[in-house]
Amino acid sequence: MNKVNYLALILGLTSYAVCSQSIITDRPDQTESSSTIEKGSLQIETGILIGFTEDDFTSERQLLAPTTLFRYGITNGVELRVLSQFESLKDQNSSQKINGISDLEIGTKVQLFKKEDINTEIAFVSHLILPTGSMGLTNDSFGTINKLSISHEINDALGLGYNLGYDYFGEGNGDLTYSVALGISVTDKLGIYIEPFGSFVDINSLEANFDAGIAYLLKDNVQLDFSFGTGINHTINYLSVGCSINIAKAKAN
Repeated sequence: MNKVNYLALILGLTSYAVCSQSIITDRPDQTESSSTIEKGSLQIETGILIGFTEDDFTSERQLLAPTTLFRYGITNGVELRVLSQFESLKDQNSSQKINGISDLEIGTKVQLFKKEDINTEIAFVSHLILPTGSMGLTNDSFGTINKLSISHEINDALGLGYNLGYDYFGEGNGDLTYSVALGISVTDKLGIYIEPFGSFVDINSLEANFDAGIAYLLKDNVQLDFSFGTGINHTINYLSVGCSINIAKAKAN
C-alpha cells in the first residue's frame, strides 16, 4: 500500500485505497472525512479528551471519557452515525463539578461525489442532537450539526480536506463552522496533520482555533491517534488520545 492510501487511513482526507484497507476515520482532526464506510461494516471511533476554557468570568475544565462515535454502513455511500459521550465539567473557580451523559447525537453521512479518475470527493454529514443528557449537560432542546465535506489528493504524501457547516442548538441564529486539514504521510503507517478551524458564533463573533496531531496504523483495521488544540483569539486548550476499529462485514464463501 503506498503512502497516499495510508494518508487516507490516518486523516480521512482521501480514500483512494486498495482492497486491504478497511478503516478510514473521522478522528482525530475536526474535519469530517468525505468517505463513508463499507456497506454492512461497523466502525467504532473512541477517545478521551481533556480541555480547558477560560474567559473574563469563568474558568472550566472538561473531560470526555470516553467520547464514542459508532458508524454503520447502510449502503455503499450512506452510513448511520451515533455519537455518545460521558462528560465531566469542573468550575475551576468554585470547584463545582457536574458529571453525566451529554446529549445523544444521531445522524448520517451521504457521499455525494466520488470517481476513481478524479482526485476529489464530496460528502454531506448531518446530526440531530437529542435533549437526552444529564442535568447541567443537556441543551434542553433539539439541535442539529451539518457539514459539507470536501477532500483532494494533492500528491502521494499530501492530502487536503475541508468542511463548511452550520450548527443550531435551539436558540439564537446558530453557528457557521469551518475547518481545513492538511495531512502529511511520514511513513506507511504514521501520519501527521495541521488544521485551522473555528466558528462564527451566532453568525456574529469569530472563534478561531488551531490543532495538530498524529495517527498510527496499528493494523489494517485499527488506528491509534493523539491530538492537541488551542484557541487563537480566545482561551481554549485540549489534549486527546483515541483508538478506532473497523469490524468488516463477513465475506460470503
